[in-house]
Amino acid sequence: MEPGSNFLLSRYIIALMSLNIGIVGLPNVGKSTLFNALLKQQLALAANYPFATIEPNVGVVPVPDERLAKLAKIVNTEVIKPATVEFVDIAGLVKGAHEGEGLGNQFLARIREVDLICHVLRDFSDENVLREGSVDAKTDRETIEMELLLADLDTLEKQREPKASKDKLELRKWEIITQFTEKARIGQLIIEVIKSEDERQLAQELNLLTAKKIIYVVNVDEDKVRDSKGLMVSWAEKLGVEVGEVVIISAQIESELASLSDEDQVLYLRDLGVNESGLERLIKKAYQQLSLQSFLTAGELEVRAWTVKSGSTAPEAAGVIHSDFEKNFIKARVVDYADFVKYSGWKGVKEVGKMRLEGRDYQMKEGDVVEFMIGK
Repeated sequence: MEPGSNFLLSRYIIALMSLNIGIVGLPNVGKSTLFNALLKQQLALAANYPFATIEPNVGVVPVPDERLAKLAKIVNTEVIKPATVEFVDIAGLVKGAHEGEGLGNQFLARIREVDLICHVLRDFSDENVLREGSVDAKTDRETIEMELLLADLDTLEKQREPKASKDKLELRKWEIITQFTEKARIGQLIIEVIKSEDERQLAQELNLLTAKKIIYVVNVDEDKVRDSKGLMVSWAEKLGVEVGEVVIISAQIESELASLSDEDQVLYLRDLGVNESGLERLIKKAYQQLSLQSFLTAGELEVRAWTVKSGSTAPEAAGVIHSDFEKNFIKARVVDYADFVKYSGWKGVKEVGKMRLEGRDYQMKEGDVVEFMIGK
């Protein structure tokens, strides 16, 4: 772009969209140990007794993305800013939590704010760690989800029918609420009821817990991680869920990884016979479940990854950087990541004709390297 041009480039970055994941489960299943490991520091109190987490613990971790370092080298910058995930460690829920049993009730509201629920289940063999309410995987799953559903039912039953209203939108809203309430009363999760976009939007507006997608994280012994693919299949069958909803993690391994350098982590994982850490697998699964993807910006000031919904248009992606960018969007310079690396940056891709100029209807693709052209 020539000096004096009336464009504002994406490297002037102001805002960021991040992913929020709430970690839930029965007491002593390894939630806080996993949380500590994910954050690589002891932000939560991991102790061998129920309700060790007295306040919701929140921490932000970077999304592992090896592409950023390669881009930084090409554009000659030392500033790398990965996409982020916010993890919220919720106190152990028990049967009756929606009515105030244990400490769970006060944290149900905190779960309403997350994008995705990470339900940790116990499959490690250390019997020195007390089993607080844990029976078996399927029963544990049902216990937690029933508490979430009962909390949703309480929310739904507090809604009031618009008796005198003839407003079609209000009447449709009440029709959906009535449907949700009837299904919740017979034990059906709201996410299983939703069939249309207006139902999805109303569930989101009401912050219904069981309308959120769930990933089941099975906390296993260290020697079981090598067979994680086989375990995913067997655990999906036990839980009655899809394989894509299950992640196998050893919180103990993640704790040990947290104390190692990046190079030593690679060697440690190689010795275990696995290619990725539990954090990487969990984040990838979360992106898949929520239909998220990343686009990249690369300039002399910084290299950064941004998170958007799959299918987002170029103006919507620009809006993640700053709301004014969506409104004043003109065009986007777009390059495939592989081409950007192969031809050594913006100058190289332009010379070989690999840089595209895309308009308002362009749908972003995973790994697009983008420079937005924004009017003043």
